[in-house]
Amino acid sequence: MKTRELGRSGLHVSALGLGCMGMTHAYFPLPDRGQMASLLHAAVDRGVTFFDTAEVYGPNTNEELLGEALAPLRERVVIATKFGFKVEAMPDVDSRPERIRQVCDASLKRLRTDVIDLFYQHRPDPQVPIEDVAGTVKDLIAQGKVRHFGLSEANAETIRRAHAVQPVAALQSEYSLWTRDVEGGILDTLEELGIGFVPFSPLGRGYLTGKMDETTPLEARDFRAGLPRFTAEARQANAALVELLEATGQRLGATPAQVALAWLLARKPWIVPIPGTTKLHRLEENIGATELALSADDVKRIDEAAAAIPVQGARYPEQLQKMANR
Repeated sequence: MKTRELGRSGLHVSALGLGCMGMTHAYFPLPDRGQMASLLHAAVDRGVTFFDTAEVYGPNTNEELLGEALAPLRERVVIATKFGFKVEAMPDVDSRPERIRQVCDASLKRLRTDVIDLFYQHRPDPQVPIEDVAGTVKDLIAQGKVRHFGLSEANAETIRRAHAVQPVAALQSEYSLWTRDVEGGILDTLEELGIGFVPFSPLGRGYLTGKMDETTPLEARDFRAGLPRFTAEARQANAALVELLEATGQRLGATPAQVALAWLLARKPWIVPIPGTTKLHRLEENIGATELALSADDVKRIDEAAAAIPVQGARYPEQLQKMANR
């Protein structure tokens, strides 16, 4: 597995990380916990060193799973977790300094570690100045409880203000062929400041793999069932994007998922996608994307074709969408 540095932070991770949310949260039916522990071990065996979790995934159970599974391998992995949601009143946010400190201590216990490698603010909190958030994490870094500070779904102004108080190692936001709103201002800001970028849902929550269409059933509890982009009508309308990935993959000898990930990897050397999966064969397929080197011409052809395909459906319902890139 190749490695990448997140910006100029000094934090080096595998070129592809593993998003762990779906192991205990959001996508149903949930998998067996023991099988997920085995999958985490398999990921490490295959060179994955970057694992993404959060207190709200479960809640708490995702961190507990990673803590139990990765404790024997702790020196080989980088663990990122998040604060900022009010667990007892989702999707409300809470980034008060006292809350950040409480979450940090609780996450350390669940993760069975002495230090959090990367501590993200999960969503901006309009009630708490970002300078106070960054200052609190700066104190946690000074105390040795956290190594690096991150933001998630923050806009360029917020990133700059936070970075002025405590250097931001990475921004995590949704980015894929069908979610490209970070292009331009946000990515330019990250490059200027030397901040890494960690795209979540790089495979469009499974849609861009080509394994879903408008007839694919979703349980009522499944997070995607409430997303405008996952209505049957939207999935049918967005099939052209999947067809683009399939055609490119046929030409390059790769799967749609590998093309989608390789497209992200080709954009900047400081981009590290974190596709999630609960299946070993999908993990191996995703890892294969790191060996698919797209040429500048390949990227240009994909970009030009994708630009002609209008994406149907918002990525979140209105309330959640307002929380992104505040």
